[in-house]
Amino acid sequence: MFEDKKTKIYLIVIITFSVLLTSLSFYFYQAFFSPNALIDKDEPYTLKIPSNAVFKNVSDSLYNNNVINDVITFSFVAKVMKYQEAVKPGLYTIPPRTNNLNLVRLLRSGKQTPVNVTFNNVRVKEDLAEKITRNLEISEDQFLNLVMDSVYIRKFGFEEETIMAMFIPNTYEMWWNSSPENLFDRMYKEYERFWTEDRKQKAAKIGLSPLEVSTLASIVQAETQKADERARVAGVYMNRLKIKMPLQADPTLVFAAGDFSIKRVLNIHKEIDSPYNTYKYAGLPPGPINLPEISALDAVLNYENHQYLYFCAKDDFSGYHAFATNLTEHLNNARRYQNALNQAKIY
Repeated sequence: MFEDKKTKIYLIVIITFSVLLTSLSFYFYQAFFSPNALIDKDEPYTLKIPSNAVFKNVSDSLYNNNVINDVITFSFVAKVMKYQEAVKPGLYTIPPRTNNLNLVRLLRSGKQTPVNVTFNNVRVKEDLAEKITRNLEISEDQFLNLVMDSVYIRKFGFEEETIMAMFIPNTYEMWWNSSPENLFDRMYKEYERFWTEDRKQKAAKIGLSPLEVSTLASIVQAETQKADERARVAGVYMNRLKIKMPLQADPTLVFAAGDFSIKRVLNIHKEIDSPYNTYKYAGLPPGPINLPEISALDAVLNYENHQYLYFCAKDDFSGYHAFATNLTEHLNNARRYQNALNQAKIY
């Protein structure tokens, strides 16, 4: 009798334990292997984990943005896999119907998805700050603080007037959480990569340093948006430099005035006392007046050899220019263009 009772208790314990073990096994399996992220979605989700984020920031972001259904199982798996104490900032792409195991593995691995950093059509440092940080964690102010830090930028060999030349307009892959310093280091490497021995030799051959090439290219770019005309425009300015004739580039007056709404440069603008006034001061200005594109830089390095000393926008407003070898011809071209401006009521 006593033995029968003991056997029954033993069986009950065994059965209870088996049930609990089965339940726990099922729970573990569900927690680890059942889809928990983007269950009803077909598109991946991009998760941004800021620098200095803790696990609660991550779990709250996933849950509040309807990425994961069950925050408890996600937290459990993260705890078991020791992710809660090892959060890695960055940008991660989460595929649809991802289970907790693979999600935690992804986040714990630090295997980020790179972002594209693209900048072009830049006039001033504030424009560059807005465009270059658009897809990055860093703010415009953080970037501006460095680009305007004369001590910091000197380590790259630039001054406040020339630092814009370090940024070669293009599209670059970077990590979303790159620091401002990482960004500057990367841009300097791209600058050095651009200035190959071939390009350096071409610059030396035409008597310009890489920085002077960037400065002249910025003027050429401001003068014409037509890529097929830039080498010819560059040739005009090289001809002027050779004979020590003032560049007399209208875009430098606009830059000196700090008013990019100016549609028509007038004599009053030529009186601005600024080293960027190329009517008043001969030679190149202190630095670029915008961020020259690769096509503009190469146009200067491969400028067209000709005898033109003047050019003026064509009166058909095509964006192209009429070129002249002498002042009389140029004044006739200019008069036609000025008449077209007057007729169009552009003052």
